[in-house]
Amino acid sequence: MASREVSTMIKQGFISDPTLSLSFSPSRTTLSSRPYSPSSSPPPPTESARPSHNNPTLFEMMSEEALRGSKTIEESRKKTQRRVAKFLTELKAYNFKNGGQGLSDVKLTVVSRDGYRVAMDVHRRVLSEKSRFFAEKLSQRREKGVSHTVEISECDDVEVYVETVVLMYCDDLKKRLIGENVTKVLALLKVSAAIMFDAGISSCLEYLEAVPWSEDEEEKVVSHLSQLELDGSMTEVLQRVSSEPSSSARSDGILLNLLSGVLQAKDDKARREMKTLFSRLLREDSFDDDNRFDFSKDTLYHLCHRCLSSLVLCLSEATAIDGSRRDRGVLMAEIAREADNLQWIVDILIEKRMANDFVKLWADQRELAELHSKIPTMYRHEISRITAQLCIAIGRGNILVGKESRFSLLATWLEALYDDFGWMRRASKSVDKKLVEDGLSHTILTLSMRQQQAILLKWFDRFLNKGDDCPNIQRAFEVWWRRAFIRQYTDAEDSSQLQITVCSYPS
Repeated sequence: MASREVSTMIKQGFISDPTLSLSFSPSRTTLSSRPYSPSSSPPPPTESARPSHNNPTLFEMMSEEALRGSKTIEESRKKTQRRVAKFLTELKAYNFKNGGQGLSDVKLTVVSRDGYRVAMDVHRRVLSEKSRFFAEKLSQRREKGVSHTVEISECDDVEVYVETVVLMYCDDLKKRLIGENVTKVLALLKVSAAIMFDAGISSCLEYLEAVPWSEDEEEKVVSHLSQLELDGSMTEVLQRVSSEPSSSARSDGILLNLLSGVLQAKDDKARREMKTLFSRLLREDSFDDDNRFDFSKDTLYHLCHRCLSSLVLCLSEATAIDGSRRDRGVLMAEIAREADNLQWIVDILIEKRMANDFVKLWADQRELAELHSKIPTMYRHEISRITAQLCIAIGRGNILVGKESRFSLLATWLEALYDDFGWMRRASKSVDKKLVEDGLSHTILTLSMRQQQAILLKWFDRFLNKGDDCPNIQRAFEVWWRRAFIRQYTDAEDSSQLQITVCSYPS
């Protein structure tokens, strides 16, 4: 009897070409798809056919590669066949358990793109009750006592489609999905949505809502659900990744509370761990222009001012301390802690390209610099690391400020950096001596020749007396020397002459 066309399968997951149709016919229908015939692998070359030399020819290499590829495909096919056989056994068990279904009246055949086909004996009543798609199509043919053959061609994944049919016979779908992985459930959801298997859709969504996801799985879940367009039914699943639209004020408030909590943490180990975490998160955010965490620099500068105020207060107490007041060791620990906090905020400012204003702010801390000079070096050297941070960033071009701000920075803090340098490199393994010296050299060389001369001649005298306890900026000295006495670019408007004398910083 001639086949009669019923429907064009346009759903995702098992027919991609809208011109391909799912057809029903009485039991003696001849299926249009050609039977699956496993491709035969090329026979491996015999020993006698191999050349006697050790180096394989290009033809041999290509043949061996093709052989390995065919073996891999064959192994994959065998695994799929074993899993499909398991599902078919499960389907028979359900049929036996539910004997009330009677004899099957539909032969459902699923065919993959490469011709692999699986036939199942199923029941029209089950398909119609579970799937709105099959209910609509099968309702067009209600002849009693007539069995039908249904073929679904061009399936992306035969195994998943067969398992979805098995799920239609399962009484407890949620229990059946326990132990499955997210990728498999997403595939089942895709087929369930394609055939409008509502119970399958809801069970898959319940599973996805309940289990944890890895980051890769999270991307897959969001991508699949957006493609399937399941309307409100997927809202519960996506609640763990969906949030209200973020505003700058809201982001600032959250960031300020979190960073303040880190700065005020009582447990030093936890504080260090959270600093590392936030630094990594904000660094990742810097590389993603499309998905930046939106906050204003005012939030970070608010924290900077708070740390500066705390440092001034601690240093003021330290200079006026006596035996009847706070323990000196506790106070010095607070100074180191506040300096470390400020270093962390400055690192974030530099990473977020917001540190320009901080150079001027730090250069203006003359009261703090004066108090700094009155505290023993072993307690204050962490403060000088902030100056080193800024010089390194300026030397790398990560901070762009005017010449006046650069010179003012060194005028306020360079002597303190010289005094603390020996302690900095001995007390902290994280201080890179060469990095600090290079950053300082580059910063000095961005100044005017008069300013370079004043700074480098003072350094020259200091280095001769202090040695390794003073930063070695010989490279800057060499460059200045060549500029001053060898290459000599003269400014016509500047009639002043450079002289080698020890002098104070020009005002």
